Amino acid sequence: MGDRLKNKTAIIVGAGQTAGDRIGNGRAMAVLFAGEGARVMLVDRNMDSILETKSLIDEKGGESFTFQADIKVEENCRQIAEKCVEKYGQIDILVNNVGIGTGDSSIANINPEAWDQIMDVNLRGMFLTCKYVLPEMEKRESGSIINISSAAAVCTTPVIAYKVSKAGVNALTHQLAMDYSQKGIRVNAIMMGLLDTPMAIEEWKAGFKIEEAEIRTIRNSLVPLKGGQGDAWDTAYAALFLASDESKFVTAINLPVDGGQCAKIGGA
Repeated sequence: MGDRLKNKTAIIVGAGQTAGDRIGNGRAMAVLFAGEGARVMLVDRNMDSILETKSLIDEKGGESFTFQADIKVEENCRQIAEKCVEKYGQIDILVNNVGIGTGDSSIANINPEAWDQIMDVNLRGMFLTCKYVLPEMEKRESGSIINISSAAAVCTTPVIAYKVSKAGVNALTHQLAMDYSQKGIRVNAIMMGLLDTPMAIEEWKAGFKIEEAEIRTIRNSLVPLKGGQGDAWDTAYAALFLASDESKFVTAINLPVDGGQCAKIGGA
């Protein structure tokens, strides 16, 4: 157990994960944060999944509690902030890790219902969690918000709604960082590249109808850095830096964690 987040309380929204044989972003961040001394509120729509995350934290002697919520519902987002303060008395860190791409396509082929669903989850949900957490951080004049974005926000991609939603996350991050800088609250985003996580692999399987081995070969080939795709621990360690006091002079950034993908001008 480390102490980089000692005496801090963190909310991780999306602390469960899609079923699979690899760890997802939310679970990796939750386990790492707890291992570094944070008290962690585990939020997800899927209670069974966050209970699995909690069991991993318990095994290592960390402290956490679970809360089931749907971030599309405003009252649920208000309750997230309320329950964390009720349990731990403060909120030091908020990680917004929920995102979907179900039904996405080109502008000619996506239906409006899929567009609305992606926007509601990926962008409106982050707006709502921030809306209710920020007043609690203001009271203490400190805090770190970390929004999980995507390299898709700035790279060429065949899906439009996901790209636009993540570009919105980047803009939301920048605006909140500027609005709350004098309150001592830092707001940053992590633009994740291609990761070997259960959600990513399952979405490619559903969208392209190809096998996992072929998916990994294709995705690895798109990453400039030797070794191919990253994994959820790459997300977790970047988030740990932004959550910790080590990044006390860092705000309003959209940090690429992508093996160089964003640097490929015009790259996929």
